[in-house]
Amino acid sequence: MQQNQKRLQSFGRNELEVKKKESLLKKVIGQLEDPMIIVLLIAAFLSYVSSGFEDWIDSVIILLIVVINAIISISQENNANKSLEALQKMSAPLAKVIRNGKLEHVEAATLVPGDIIELEAGDLVPADVRILSAANLKADESAMTGESVPVNKKALEALPEDTVLADRKNMLISSTVITNGRATCVVTSTGMKTEVGRIANMLISEDDNTTPLQRKMAEISKLLSIICLGICVLMFIVGLLYSRPILEIFMMAVSLGVAAIPEGLAAIVTIVLALGVQRLVKRHAIVKKLPAVETLGAASVICSDKTGTMTQNKMTVVETFVHGSATPQQLLVIGALCNDSKLTVNGSEFQVTGDPTEIAFVSKAYEENLDKNELEANMPRVAEIPFDSERKLMSTIHKTEQGYRVMVKGAPDVLLKRCRVDEAEAQKIAAKNADMASNALRVLGVAYKDITEVPEELTSEDIENHLTFVGLVGMIDPPRQEVKEAVAQCYDAGIRPVMITGDHKLTAVAIAKELTIFRSGNLAMTGSELDMMPQEILEEEVEKYSVYARVSPEHKMRIVKAWQAKGMVVAMTGDGVNDAPALKVADIGCAMGITGTDVAKGAADMILTDDNFATIVHAVEQGRGIFSNIKKSIQYLLSCNIGEIITIFVATALNFHQMPLVAIQLLWLNLVTDSLPALALGMEPVEPGVMKQKPRDSRKSIFADGFAASIIFYGVLVGAITLAAYWLGEYVLSDPTVADGTANTMAFATLVFGELTRAFAVRSETRSIFSIGVFSNSAMNKAFLVSLALQLAVLFIPFLQEIFKV
Repeated sequence: MQQNQKRLQSFGRNELEVKKKESLLKKVIGQLEDPMIIVLLIAAFLSYVSSGFEDWIDSVIILLIVVINAIISISQENNANKSLEALQKMSAPLAKVIRNGKLEHVEAATLVPGDIIELEAGDLVPADVRILSAANLKADESAMTGESVPVNKKALEALPEDTVLADRKNMLISSTVITNGRATCVVTSTGMKTEVGRIANMLISEDDNTTPLQRKMAEISKLLSIICLGICVLMFIVGLLYSRPILEIFMMAVSLGVAAIPEGLAAIVTIVLALGVQRLVKRHAIVKKLPAVETLGAASVICSDKTGTMTQNKMTVVETFVHGSATPQQLLVIGALCNDSKLTVNGSEFQVTGDPTEIAFVSKAYEENLDKNELEANMPRVAEIPFDSERKLMSTIHKTEQGYRVMVKGAPDVLLKRCRVDEAEAQKIAAKNADMASNALRVLGVAYKDITEVPEELTSEDIENHLTFVGLVGMIDPPRQEVKEAVAQCYDAGIRPVMITGDHKLTAVAIAKELTIFRSGNLAMTGSELDMMPQEILEEEVEKYSVYARVSPEHKMRIVKAWQAKGMVVAMTGDGVNDAPALKVADIGCAMGITGTDVAKGAADMILTDDNFATIVHAVEQGRGIFSNIKKSIQYLLSCNIGEIITIFVATALNFHQMPLVAIQLLWLNLVTDSLPALALGMEPVEPGVMKQKPRDSRKSIFADGFAASIIFYGVLVGAITLAAYWLGEYVLSDPTVADGTANTMAFATLVFGELTRAFAVRSETRSIFSIGVFSNSAMNKAFLVSLALQLAVLFIPFLQEIFKV
């Protein structure tokens, strides 16, 4: 016990470390460093100052926006450690260890390298261990390696140092599950030194990525800050040149500063993203972080797991070969009876539980009207020799009317040697086996022999020899029907699908070819081959590879980062613990909701509730629509604000004897035109043909490709029309020497109506309002009518006329 304590002090406890959490105060301060938040706070202050320190409602609304955004961001950050906490929960609480010659149950956290432990079916492996002895041992390592079926394990003296994790037959990985048999093992690594610990370390060391939208919003915030400051300074200088009172100059500069800042933009973006989240829930996708909705729209590469995401995660018999005079029915009967899976029938539905390959046999037999339960009732099992990874065979003995029948299934090459077949027949069977295997099928052979009595001692030499060969069965986890269409949509949309799996290379390439992911000129690579390739070479050549097989967590991260180095926005899917680091480092991580581990879900940005690759493609379409709608809102808000700026600045520069707009009218403008219409733009349906376009370049400025020019043009146009209305009211329809408010009212009304009309013009980037339909967005029509009613109330209700100086 003392020796164990010393070693525990030396190696540390068998536990995973967790990233230190920030205090609430530090998180709040971090939120205030966001440029958009700073702009909003400036806007709140300017709004209060411009009202003469009397009207505080607008300032309170802006501050409320800041608080809501901060709460959302902080709640997202609180989820950051969930993946690590999930990893901790996977650790086994107790372990059976041999100490002082006795088997003891101890806390798993006290295990140290060198401890000898016992494991059996149902146990969670408490640390990384090497197998000393084993009997019929199988482990479910899918969460760590991606291997779709339980793996046979056995004691081996040694394996090459570069053996990939999925092929380490003499090792068991911490946090995986023993599904069959028992073993005695020696602990080799504990805590952060285990394979799970390495994953935890990668999760700790990788910072959360900022999304393309977050980078774009930061860009807009900085630009607006510069514009706001520049306008205020310029207005102040112009006012001084005309020898206007300092206080008047200051108030006018502040008013224009308020007009320059679309304070509702952050709230509108948040609401548009939230609406996108609701749409995606109906499409079987749950988004954990709002900006991730838009990030999907920018995706140019989708790295996806194979099993369950692109395939049905269900081994299925797809090909059979019957030898000699045997029948397909005889083949399925043997496969269903030499089988430990359980069949449950409920009306017209049935369910099979057990080993995936055995499930495939029983399911196929049931579909051919061969009920395993009825077969067992007619031919009950009386003895068996369980499957063994050394023999690669399983045998059961069943009572028949004539005596007893031995039914055997197993590896075709091994089984064939125990059957009564001549050399020519053996070559024919071997060739068929090779042909089926070349198509990535998992092939099993079946055989039988009849005996008169069951030996008291069952041995492989007696029971599993002189057999009659019946045939071969080829099975595979088949692709989902809808995935092939989704892959075609990806190529149409300029998105590169890439398969990354822990399965074998041959199987992965076969599925990828069927789904058209693997095309002419594409290459495939294994994890071992990737280990030999430096990262800079991978970054240069990553576009050549469409399939990666037998990969580790580090490999997945390297692949994602190689694509990101090309400037691509990468979406990554996964379900296992081994996928968590790549899910976190990707621009958007998509975890599986059905088969996904808590660790994967904790590291991901989005969870697919149907575990379907096609759902990601639907989400990309929604993401593109959402970004388009956000751009429309930005274009509308900024062009309206430029219109206001042009109106005030020209009036100041030309030294009008009164301003076209007063401060309260500017605030009203922002309230009426910056809220409902901008929000309604965020509800525009996804435009047709959006998935025929190439992904946008996330490195490009949001104002590129003529976007800024369009904003400025329409802003100047709105400003010019407003000034024309003011001139008409001032010099044509009223006495210019008398300030009767006519010109001001006309400018005010024209600017509001012009901005409301402008909202309809930006509903589509490529089509006119008549093409998309005036009534195709009911939210826009309602927003227009409500805003129009509010403006008419200000113009015609007497007490409101007095308040708004009209």
